Amino acid sequence: MTDPTPTPTSTAASATTAATASALQVEMHGIDVIADADRKGRPRDLFWPWFAANVSVLGISYGAWVLDFGISFAQATIASVVGIVFSFLLCGFVALAGKRGSAPTMVLSRAALGVRGSRVASALSWILTVGWETVLMALATLAVATVAGSLGWGDGDATKVIALVVVGALIIAGGIFGFDLIMRLQTIITIVTAVLTIGYVALVVDEIDLDAVSAIPAGSAQAFIGALVFMMTGFGLGWVNMAADYSRYLPRHTSGRGVAGWTTFGAALAPLFLIVFGLLLAGSDDDLRVAISGDPIGALTEILPTWYLIPFAIVAVSGLIGGAVLDIYSSGLALVSTGLPVKRPVAAAIDGVIMVLGTIYIVWGPDSFFGIFQGFLITVGVPIAAWAGIMLADVAMRRRDYDEGDLYRHHGRYGDVPAVPMAILATGAVLGWGLVTNGYAEWLGWQGYLLDVVGLGGREGDWAYANLGVLVALAFAFVATLALRAGAVRHQEALPASPEVVVAEGARPLLDEGGQ
Repeated sequence: MTDPTPTPTSTAASATTAATASALQVEMHGIDVIADADRKGRPRDLFWPWFAANVSVLGISYGAWVLDFGISFAQATIASVVGIVFSFLLCGFVALAGKRGSAPTMVLSRAALGVRGSRVASALSWILTVGWETVLMALATLAVATVAGSLGWGDGDATKVIALVVVGALIIAGGIFGFDLIMRLQTIITIVTAVLTIGYVALVVDEIDLDAVSAIPAGSAQAFIGALVFMMTGFGLGWVNMAADYSRYLPRHTSGRGVAGWTTFGAALAPLFLIVFGLLLAGSDDDLRVAISGDPIGALTEILPTWYLIPFAIVAVSGLIGGAVLDIYSSGLALVSTGLPVKRPVAAAIDGVIMVLGTIYIVWGPDSFFGIFQGFLITVGVPIAAWAGIMLADVAMRRRDYDEGDLYRHHGRYGDVPAVPMAILATGAVLGWGLVTNGYAEWLGWQGYLLDVVGLGGREGDWAYANLGVLVALAFAFVATLALRAGAVRHQEALPASPEVVVAEGARPLLDEGGQ
């Protein structure tokens, strides 16, 4: 007679099989609220996706870009550390909303900007995430081609096409299959990439020349601020618009401090290490710094022994895919949140097509990556910073969980298109764009229109490239929301709970007062 009692081994095997099966199923949750029965995990589970998304060797390349602002190693280190930690801390605070509301970031944003007013933020978020996933896929494609060329296998169009197809397929699959596959994939990427990155550092550490690094002259306060803002937009402000997408599956009783802490720690840990190492590496050799600025991944292979090129390709491509997968997942959620009547997997597939087309443009288009990249980050970063200020203030003022039904009901407590927060968002963007410039992209020449008005020397003055507009947009929106919206938030939370509703993603997400 067979003993029906499961052994520890059989129980563990069953759990592993169930988890694998879940990861290989297409997630059908979209912009709906996650039901209590489907909420799972602990705050420390957030470490894996955030670490994997930010452990890319691209972090080393940021060291060269920061030094391009004309500042010393000490200034660059301070700007990098402060910019990374502060901006990812903002992500941690926004992640609190996911735990409280169990819905995607852009749905929770409706409490601050109105149910249909938040579509503006959703569109901005979609542009930012699609842009990032395109950049990361392009870099992964070029990294494969560079390594193949160094190994003598050829780095021509055929290699690039094969790399594009494989990398694109992996990213799009992650976006379509969704949360469970992403969480498993990111755990694997974290372990593999961390080990191989340590190997890379060990092999090239002798390239560091501390005398050359210490001899780099200090730059101006304006250059330091410009580097600080660049780090904020390149890291935390590039993720803040999706920070609640991964905490929304956690149970409501989960520690808020744990959610914010593990999000910040997981996201910031790898960049802090990689940036400092990148600063040391780029500061040791001007030729290498210039090469990295132009070819952020390929230049890093020039100082490697041939036998480590394949492991380097694995670490480079894995890290870039890790970031792109999170982006395409959140871009799909953002696209559905704009009101487009499609399901989340379909939205992710649409974004995948756009990502591939954008990658083709970058890989085979004009050779001006850094200019396009910086212009994109700063231009989209300004309104995202304004939105972040509004969202952070709204999260700080709330003492109760979100009302689930009214997040989808445009006549509910959160309003449809409330004038005050929309005006704050618009004003923050106008102020911000007026205080930033980008000399690498002629199509952004209209920016900086306030620099002369406020006495900062105009578009050619010392403050032209400090990119103060990002900080101004963030601070203005945060303070203005605290000052002008506190009464509205108290009124919203004093109202009785609305009738519960079940919202199918992509199908009539905005309900009338009766929930019909």
